[in-house]
Amino acid sequence: MAGVDILASAMNGANAAFLADLYARWVENPASVDPSFAELFATLNDDARAVLGDAQGASWAPRPRGGFAPAEEAPPAKKGAAPAARATDPEETRRAVLDSIRALMLIRSYRVRGHLEAKLDPLGLQTPPAHPELSPAFWGFTDADMDRRIFIDRVLGLETATIREIMERVRATYCGPIGVEFMHIQDPDQKSWIQQRVEGAPWVKSFDAAAKRKILTQLTEAEGFEAFCAKKYVGTKRFGLEGGESTIPAVQAVIETAAGQGCNEIAIGMAHRGRLNMLVNVVKKPYTQVFAEFKGSSFKPDDVQGSGDVKYHLGTSTDIEINGRMVHLSLQPNPSHLEAVNPVVAGKVRARQDMSGDVKTRTSVMGILLHGDAAFAGQGLVYETLAMSQLIGYRTGGTVHIVTNNQIGFTTVPAHAYSGLYCTDVAKAIQAPILHVNGDDPEAVVWCAQMCAEFRMRFQADIVLDIVCYRRHGHNESDEPAFTQPTMYKRIREMKTTRTLYAERLATEGSVPAEEAKSIQDAFNAELEKAFEAASSFKPNKADWLEGHWAGLKPVASGAETEQLHETAVGLDTLREVGGALCRAPGDFNLNPKIARQLDAKKQSIESGEGIDWATGEALAFGTLLLEGHRVRLSGEDVQRGTFSHRHCVLVDQANQQEYAPLNNIREGQPKFEAFNSLLSEAGVLGFDYGYSLADPRTLVLWEAQFGDFANGAQVIIDQFIASGETKWLRMSGLVMLLPHGYEGQGPEHSSARLERYLQLCAERNMRVCNFTTPANYFHALRRQLKANYRKPLVVMTPKSLLRHKLAVSSLAEFGPGSAFRYVIPETEAIAPEEKVKRVVLCTGKVYYDLLEARREQGRNDVALVRLEQVYPFPERSLASAIGAYRNAEVVWCQEEPENMGAWSFVDRRIEGVLAGLDIAAKRPRFVGRTGAASPATGLAKVHAAEQETLVRTALAV
Repeated sequence: MAGVDILASAMNGANAAFLADLYARWVENPASVDPSFAELFATLNDDARAVLGDAQGASWAPRPRGGFAPAEEAPPAKKGAAPAARATDPEETRRAVLDSIRALMLIRSYRVRGHLEAKLDPLGLQTPPAHPELSPAFWGFTDADMDRRIFIDRVLGLETATIREIMERVRATYCGPIGVEFMHIQDPDQKSWIQQRVEGAPWVKSFDAAAKRKILTQLTEAEGFEAFCAKKYVGTKRFGLEGGESTIPAVQAVIETAAGQGCNEIAIGMAHRGRLNMLVNVVKKPYTQVFAEFKGSSFKPDDVQGSGDVKYHLGTSTDIEINGRMVHLSLQPNPSHLEAVNPVVAGKVRARQDMSGDVKTRTSVMGILLHGDAAFAGQGLVYETLAMSQLIGYRTGGTVHIVTNNQIGFTTVPAHAYSGLYCTDVAKAIQAPILHVNGDDPEAVVWCAQMCAEFRMRFQADIVLDIVCYRRHGHNESDEPAFTQPTMYKRIREMKTTRTLYAERLATEGSVPAEEAKSIQDAFNAELEKAFEAASSFKPNKADWLEGHWAGLKPVASGAETEQLHETAVGLDTLREVGGALCRAPGDFNLNPKIARQLDAKKQSIESGEGIDWATGEALAFGTLLLEGHRVRLSGEDVQRGTFSHRHCVLVDQANQQEYAPLNNIREGQPKFEAFNSLLSEAGVLGFDYGYSLADPRTLVLWEAQFGDFANGAQVIIDQFIASGETKWLRMSGLVMLLPHGYEGQGPEHSSARLERYLQLCAERNMRVCNFTTPANYFHALRRQLKANYRKPLVVMTPKSLLRHKLAVSSLAEFGPGSAFRYVIPETEAIAPEEKVKRVVLCTGKVYYDLLEARREQGRNDVALVRLEQVYPFPERSLASAIGAYRNAEVVWCQEEPENMGAWSFVDRRIEGVLAGLDIAAKRPRFVGRTGAASPATGLAKVHAAEQETLVRTALAV
């Protein structure tokens, strides 16, 4: 780009002649010119170098991939090509070189900026202004030069060309219904491929009569469905696609093209605009079922629990045959939070690829993401998803992004919606090519869609198709858009539909006669009428979400057994086998001395069977699951080392930076353990890992926040997917969220993982929320995620200071035969007889050890400490068993968090309910902790210490 600007400024008068002379010198000896000019000349493409060098009579020719070679190594001249004239007069030479430079720079200007004058707006309201660099005059050509032949050495496929011929070709290519942005790409192969595909405007003659009839049929289905719904369900929200119907044949073209190149599965994500159309016309959800949902019928069988969701948030999946091959299509359910589904789809695609072993080319499974223009520009999750696209732990071989560009967001026009030139500018951050296309030219749209699929399959990279169209109605069907956009909607009311315009065009050219187009429309309307009549008696007859990879798993009713014990214990020999691998590194591996000491300590704890810490307990869970045939995926910011330098699941050679993962070297042929340090993103990465867990119920998928409250940045994913996805959409997830939590005086952002927020979301057995105090209980909880015959998200308040606390350890026996997860841990030390205990302190997490140490220091034996390890689902039976014998004691709930935070508001009445069923004196728990506060914690060390000492002392005082 900089080269274009420099040359543009030089293309006048004496500067141009000087530039020609300078170039001639550079061809002979690159070192003879200023380095800045040498760099500039070197950036010209091979064709340009050939033109300039040959026109100057230089004895140099380009190598196929750049650089220069002696003339005798140059390939033979093209057969039939006119030899370049070798001028002998210096003035003629200068003019020949200058003409070629100017012509090439004119061509390059169209490649860079031609999209600025493309005819993209079907409404005709946005007339692109002329750009000076797209005028021949800017490059020094006058009217008298328009028909003079200039040597360009097959650039644009022409050996020589007049300026008039050049302008015809570049304007047809870059300034017609398609605008191409690709010159920002640094990969020369990608750039060259796009250039070769688009130049000459091949879309003009790409479709025969049969292909045109197919496009017309797809448009008829897209338009006909919306018109039918508008007639049958007047005033009902459906967020129709009217004005953007070309999106449907575009998506179908992407699917067919990718399938033709070996793709077996395609996952689609989109928001609500046009979703119903996509469901029925692309993913083939029965029209009858959608019409039944319009009438209020449920999308699920009556015997299946769940609150459901509105029809334009639902998903579906199907298998379709394309050219003799079966391809699985799925449209992911999504909330109204625009673009939130993007990373979810990417994660699902990645999981499917990993499951099939397609980890190199990643072409067997592909994602298509559909966006709105305002959302693509405005939602940060778009960038987060793009930013993951080529990262080792998150790449999926590229996603095809399709923007249904209505040129408006609710009531907000582009001038208020984004600062760049296009809504798609953010995609340039990852050098994705962008094709802008006029939505009222269906053939151009389909051609672009095919090209997008080809690019993705060839280069395994993202590409964007921006379909510039309009929204025929308001934000929804009951909205009045003329309140805020009277000019736009006056024009829209005058517009014929895309399908009507295309049918008229085909009739005029004789491809599809008008009567045939009408018969296609009539047949489709008859099909819809038939489906509408059948909708009144339609009932879903099966729940398909527990088929395929989910076969064998069961839904769990909200009233089911809460404190079930699962087979999570592991034989001691297996535990020692895994533990031994954790402490090993290759003999020639240069371990960091500090890590070597950690491994020695780990080895001693495994051999002695005592003092197993948190990181070792976690690794034992991972390793035993691996040996049982499950994969493990751990993802998040700095998870390989661990924020608190405790995990070290990937060791780094101190001499050569080579990596070694002990968990991948337990036993020959075991499944793979993967730990990926993510980009600095919460919402995008958590959404990705949630999507991964949706696709693969047999892999343990974990996301770890660097500090617990970092999950605040992913609240939409937590609220709209993790907490409610099963009840809304019947989609289970076994995702584990690890959220470091605990008050150690590190300030408001590094103390609380906001336990209260997760508990507020808890109902209907939707997820597990835990705050463990022992490595063994953590071990069992992780294994329970895959050993249960159902899947639920697990939210863990993980420790910080406890990672190395001398008391927060477990024995090997607590992982072995006879052990299991403990919902509540009762008093474990020898204290006074139960009838003499004056107080029972209930708590969860780290504060237990503060209380325990203080009690030991004080020599108290009349206060019992009981740990609530799982806060939800609330373990009433286990809690009753743990405190039922303390007949004369009062009950206190102690927490580190302020009174308006933490678990207190959630557990208060639940504890009261347990106490009401016991024959003891206490009937209500009393709160001990920090007073209510606006901020989670103080940032002052002295204040923190005083608060902590006070709450511990108060909890133990009788």
